[in-house]
Amino acid sequence: MLEKYGHGGDLLTAAELYEEAGGTFLDFSANINPIGPPPAVLELLRTALSTVVAYPDPGHRRFKSLLAEDLGVHSSWLTVGNGAAEAMALLLLAIAPQKVGIVEPCFSEYRQLSVQFGAEVLSVQGTWEQHFRAGVNEIAGLLEKVDLLFLGQPNNPNGVQYSVDELRWLAQKAESYGTYLAVDEAFIDFIPEAERNTLLPDLDQFPHTILVRSMTKFYAIPGLRLGFAISHPELAKAMTGKQVTWSVNGLALLAGEACLECGHEYGRRTRELIATERELLRQGLMQLGCEVPPGEANFLLCGLPSPWSAAEMQTRLGRVGILVRSCAMYPGLGGEHIRVAVKGHEDNVRLLKQMKEILADK
Repeated sequence: MLEKYGHGGDLLTAAELYEEAGGTFLDFSANINPIGPPPAVLELLRTALSTVVAYPDPGHRRFKSLLAEDLGVHSSWLTVGNGAAEAMALLLLAIAPQKVGIVEPCFSEYRQLSVQFGAEVLSVQGTWEQHFRAGVNEIAGLLEKVDLLFLGQPNNPNGVQYSVDELRWLAQKAESYGTYLAVDEAFIDFIPEAERNTLLPDLDQFPHTILVRSMTKFYAIPGLRLGFAISHPELAKAMTGKQVTWSVNGLALLAGEACLECGHEYGRRTRELIATERELLRQGLMQLGCEVPPGEANFLLCGLPSPWSAAEMQTRLGRVGILVRSCAMYPGLGGEHIRVAVKGHEDNVRLLKQMKEILADK
């Protein structure tokens, strides 16, 4: 199984499993911006290598200042982490929930981190009819039973959003129950600003709501690990109080600052590419007989036609140097589901061509 550690993007495991591919892979298993990092970020990292002799700023002050300006919030609302996963871990440590709710299928770290920190996990499941979203009444019922609930927006692996009205209603329910609502917005930057459904402008009304975001997917720097949470200052202070000093390295902070200063053109190009190529990829997969919900992020959930399984397709593609994410282990999905990242045009065409050849074998 390629997901030895529960995630995509594991090139070392791929090299062990698919020796015939020669060690070079086209990776659709990790959802990273196909444009790559902003050029200014790479140039900065080349010139900043000498700074590794100094400790990083434990208060993340310059990065927080730039981030606060970009988001339109005070820096006291921000908790910077070694990836979005650390922000989630700090939230769990700060509030120490006994019961955590999740809406499946979802990012596996919600369950893994919650169990790791001693919480019982309760869940509701999305349905195919709602593109694997769950009904808001079901989610509200779960909110009443737990201390913290994680909700993907857009959700991974199906890439769909809840409406602002639904999010606001759930945040109000969370306040009435005294439950924390963590909205994972790791992929929201891939959605045009006018189409993003976020509670960021209203966050001061909901002290129990936390937004979690990632810098690594949109800016293509997953190896550096950089994410953050936006929450009421009292909670942000509690989260920071649980953080290991210097958990965010100096190069990651410098890269984050450069990302925030790279201008709007990089974001515009990214969102235009993703929108165009996502639709091409979706139409191509459906023409091959796959079921594909209309995701809004930089990846697509794909139900393979019978009798194909995710494991078989993953293996066949891996042998020719293409990696996809099996979703067979996601509760709420079946053994036929894979997830594919949206990449550049030539790469997407190659994936479709290779899948067509493989599917023709049965």
